[in-house]
Amino acid sequence: MIDVRIQIRTAAAGEAETILAFWKEAAEGTSITDDVDGVGRLIARDPEALIVAELDGQVVGSVIAGYDGWRCSLYRLAVLPSFRRQGISTALLEAAEKRFLAVGGRRGDAMVLEANEGAQHAWGAAGYHREDHWRRWVKPFA
Repeated sequence: MIDVRIQIRTAAAGEAETILAFWKEAAEGTSITDDVDGVGRLIARDPEALIVAELDGQVVGSVIAGYDGWRCSLYRLAVLPSFRRQGISTALLEAAEKRFLAVGGRRGDAMVLEANEGAQHAWGAAGYHREDHWRRWVKPFA
């Protein structure tokens, strides 16, 4: 059961450095957009997308719930190691799914690292399943 003192909210403008520091400690993997400008652009473009869990002023969890009018994409589901297995990721995903339903979304699509077995278990426990017939193709622009 989640601690009732934990607040689920969207990230505010100006919190990019806080979010980046949190991800360094709690998230697996990095991205070319892991910088103040990248996180700031996310918050500015879609203020509802970056959802955080906060306890006593400290970010303890996050998920990016991006919606482009077509797809519901989930990224960066992360919880500080000392706060895991307390329902925080469940609460974050519930907030993301509520957001998606409100805008007419029909299916959530999560990016999960192959080597992160703990994350795969968490996503599976939340009702998501792996689709092996798809592969991600990427091309950095910078």
